[in-house]
Amino acid sequence: MQLIRRLVSFRVSNPILSGLCQAFVWMFIGAFILSLFLWMSGMREQDLSLYTYVVHGLSLLVGGFVAGKRSGEKGWYYGGITGIVYGLLVLLIGFLALDASFNWKDSLQLLSAFFISALGGMFGVNTHRS
Repeated sequence: MQLIRRLVSFRVSNPILSGLCQAFVWMFIGAFILSLFLWMSGMREQDLSLYTYVVHGLSLLVGGFVAGKRSGEKGWYYGGITGIVYGLLVLLIGFLALDASFNWKDSLQLLSAFFISALGGMFGVNTHRS
């Protein structure tokens, strides 16, 4: 049993990298749920913009929480850096896949990603391991 647990468990020691992994896992889960909504209901893709922001916000909050909890100190810093890297990766994917250019809305999204993830990091650093 210990061998299986060791093979299945995946632990990243870097707080920023572990926060990013968790954020992208939650983002993929949210994207899957939204795609099921599109498939099973009469929704159109234009109706999903609010929901995608909610999915990104929750993913950033969870990523910042994990980064703050793993760091044990400076939760806002590790959470904020996690949010900035997450936002840059999402913008890079949008630039490469959709040929989107960088504008002032993107800098506003990066700033909000920093603050949401830093908030998650502040919550994460203040949780005690039991």
